[in-house]
Amino acid sequence: MARSKAIRGVAFFEALKGVVVLLAGSGLLSFVHKDVYIVAAMLVEHAHLNPASRSPQIFLDAASRLNDSRLVLLAVGAAVYASVRLIEAYGLFFERSWAEILAALSGAIYVPFEMYELVRRPTWYGAALLLVNVAVVAIMVRALVQRRKVANNAA
Repeated sequence: MARSKAIRGVAFFEALKGVVVLLAGSGLLSFVHKDVYIVAAMLVEHAHLNPASRSPQIFLDAASRLNDSRLVLLAVGAAVYASVRLIEAYGLFFERSWAEILAALSGAIYVPFEMYELVRRPTWYGAALLLVNVAVVAIMVRALVQRRKVANNAA
């Protein structure tokens, strides 16, 4: 019972990630045929940031390099990522072994990068992100081990 709740919690988390990325990708499409730099400059101004300082300047430079084909490519990438997350969430909700493997692998891929970033520049956000990913991987590995034990006992 607790195992099912944990797996369904991960399924909800993955579905949430998929929906957020799908919305972001859809939002990118609304900028096709628009001057993204002007929108970025308005955002910087609205946030009362100095456009000449480092971070806003990086943002504005990136916005100036975005064209319609790049926006569409980013939106398609977001749709693919969101689809994988939503398919994974579906599989986890119905406790499919392929989804547990996918969740364990996709979570484990990020762990070394998050650890490196946490050592390089420790933040509470980085630590929380690492903890969540390690928890997801642990839940999925535990589910897979239990699934294998049940299969071995049945055989």
